[in-house]
Amino acid sequence: MKVIGAGLPRTATTTQMIAFEMLGFAPCYHMRDLLGDLEHGLPLWEAVIEGKPDWGAIFGDAQSTCDWPSARYYEELMEVYPATKVVLTERDPMGWVKSMRETVWAIHQGDSVMRHVSAARADVDPLWRRYMNLMDHINWDEQTGAFSPAKDTYSDEGLERVYTRWDEEVKRTVPPERLLCWNPIEGWQPLCDFLDVDVPDQPLPRTNDTNAFKEGIIGGGLEVLNEWWQERERPAESLHGASTS
Repeated sequence: MKVIGAGLPRTATTTQMIAFEMLGFAPCYHMRDLLGDLEHGLPLWEAVIEGKPDWGAIFGDAQSTCDWPSARYYEELMEVYPATKVVLTERDPMGWVKSMRETVWAIHQGDSVMRHVSAARADVDPLWRRYMNLMDHINWDEQTGAFSPAKDTYSDEGLERVYTRWDEEVKRTVPPERLLCWNPIEGWQPLCDFLDVDVPDQPLPRTNDTNAFKEGIIGGGLEVLNEWWQERERPAESLHGASTS
């Protein structure tokens, strides 16, 4: 491990992942790795929240990491990998609030199609239920959640305080010589200077906007629900005796 991303979700962490890999720090461990293999990844992260982490098993041969859930544990990872540098992705706080309100916050706290589809999926998919429980512990639990107390995040001002609190905590925790505070709108140069690598001749990628996030969560949930519905034991009759044919 050479680089740790300490930025919150919705601070261009997917762009950060691709950038790390383009700069030679591949593979980069990211939320995609957990979501892509919940059966393997969940027990490892459940062990983390129980105080029994096996970071080597989680990261394997990864040379970098960013996004949740790993960024939640940046301080522990700095001790495990003492030679690493840390990149804190930043964005306009109210832009972050708007993005969170429509994505991560909406799944857990909002009254939206995305939340209800996710909750329905958790009813039929034990792995998804465990994943949501893991995220609740990391994000919203009153003692352990990075975004707690959840009740305060129902106002934009309260959610903005979450962003500011996290940002300031990282800056207090990470020694200045190990830390880059980087807004991707600044482009390649600050990141490449910090990591001591050449600037690519390709533009910095911009990925995983709000619509893409919703597409993944809602679409993935509907696929699981449709599969469950197709595999159900079918009755001879439907509602009020209607034919099922």
